[in-house]
Amino acid sequence: MFANSFWALLPAIIAIALALITKEVYSSLFIGILVGGLLYSGFSFTGTMEHVFVDGMVGQLADSWNVGILIFLVVLGTIVMLMNRAGGSAAFGRWAVAHVKTKTGAQIATIVLGILIFIDDYFNCLTVGSVMRPLTDKHKVSREKLAYLIDATAAPVCIIAPISSWAAAVTGFVDDANGLTLFIRAIPYNFYALLTIVMMLTLALRNFDYGTMRLAEMHVNMSDHASKTPSSSITGAEDQSMPPVSSKGKVIHLVLPIVVLIICCVIGMIYTGGFFEGENFIDAFSNSDASVGLVYGSVVALIITVIFYMLTKVLTFNECMNAVPEGFKSMVPAILILTFAWTLKAMTDSLGAKEYVAGLVEVIADNHALMSLLPAVVFLVGTFLAFATGTSWGTFGILIPIVVNVFGGDLSNELMIIAISACMAGAVCGDHCSPISDTTIMASAGAQCDHIRHVSTQLPYAITAAGVSLVAYIFAGFIRSWWICLPIGIVMMVAALLVMEKRSRKNAEA
Repeated sequence: MFANSFWALLPAIIAIALALITKEVYSSLFIGILVGGLLYSGFSFTGTMEHVFVDGMVGQLADSWNVGILIFLVVLGTIVMLMNRAGGSAAFGRWAVAHVKTKTGAQIATIVLGILIFIDDYFNCLTVGSVMRPLTDKHKVSREKLAYLIDATAAPVCIIAPISSWAAAVTGFVDDANGLTLFIRAIPYNFYALLTIVMMLTLALRNFDYGTMRLAEMHVNMSDHASKTPSSSITGAEDQSMPPVSSKGKVIHLVLPIVVLIICCVIGMIYTGGFFEGENFIDAFSNSDASVGLVYGSVVALIITVIFYMLTKVLTFNECMNAVPEGFKSMVPAILILTFAWTLKAMTDSLGAKEYVAGLVEVIADNHALMSLLPAVVFLVGTFLAFATGTSWGTFGILIPIVVNVFGGDLSNELMIIAISACMAGAVCGDHCSPISDTTIMASAGAQCDHIRHVSTQLPYAITAAGVSLVAYIFAGFIRSWWICLPIGIVMMVAALLVMEKRSRKNAEA
């Protein structure tokens, strides 16, 4: 009765609505999960309990991909804790404060670092947050703004980086065409990702904000702290005790572990793709298992970091080991929200949300009169699906094969390239907006910002970029040339922001 229909999306819609209304994410997600279980079981008590906890929560935590991500988060949390205890983060903060003199400079530095760490969005979120938080706090950039900058340089950058876990995921969904070639050709048409970068730079250089973000920034400027949210938790839980920080720490104690982590993660990913068994680098990266590769890379990087800190005598072995449970504890809120988000996705999957959306897209694709509007339609569908399910990669898996089949995998058809790019852009856009997205959760964790405040302040910015991107895809469907449509999109993006700036400054003066 409820399967393969709009009812399949109801659990996610309820969870998102409750999270935005109540500002409480745990109970909102659980209620959404419960609704999914009730619909699936036909309102049977025992059937609901079994589906929610056995098929849903236990099943998701038994999934090897998900377990790999959780292990990676724990190890990454430990490395971040080690960098903090060794004094590396504090030393970099002192160096950055001495060299970056303005609030604009602090935001630009955050954006640049986020773009440089393009390998994986989880890695990006936690590393950029840990490194840049002292600097942005110093220049009174709100934790909400920091979370936005982190989030906007995570998925939007990864989706236009050919060497990233996201590129590997996308190419894995293309069976009948050269996935990497298609991915690279789609980059100039990925309007949401490219315009989000333009948006960040414009906001930073013009030094203005609008919507709920403006209120967050005003609050910080009127207070003595970067945020009222304690730095220990994305949920606002108080930090019970701050660990001791070594006075011997230098910038190298932050930079070296990060560089080692990047190198080890890349090696780990290409190892899982068969690089050391004869595959070339590109094919190995395309075929990699990002979850396992990140675990390999992060564990090796953790071992090297511990040895490095012991040799340079900034931390003893016991102090390094004491950081392990502290790093785990710092990741508990993010792990809990991720577990609930994955379980909610399992509920919508079991109700046939994928099949329902796929059917809608195929109906539209069969209408030849709408073919030129297909990229815009795919962008909207991808945005809605990723927003409702909280997963970009799941959205790729649903929509990309459909689009490829519609065009027969013909890489010479420019409209197929545009539609594939619209699918990726829509998935990232929905993921960027969704409070149940794992990347959004990680951005909150990286900035140590209350999760719902991050979502509510980021939403006006994401909607602005989405609106301009939609118009750009309408143009692209008819013009079919990125070197015409992309400049049009950039001009529209900057013009929209200048209008917002004028209105924002006018409201401030009133």
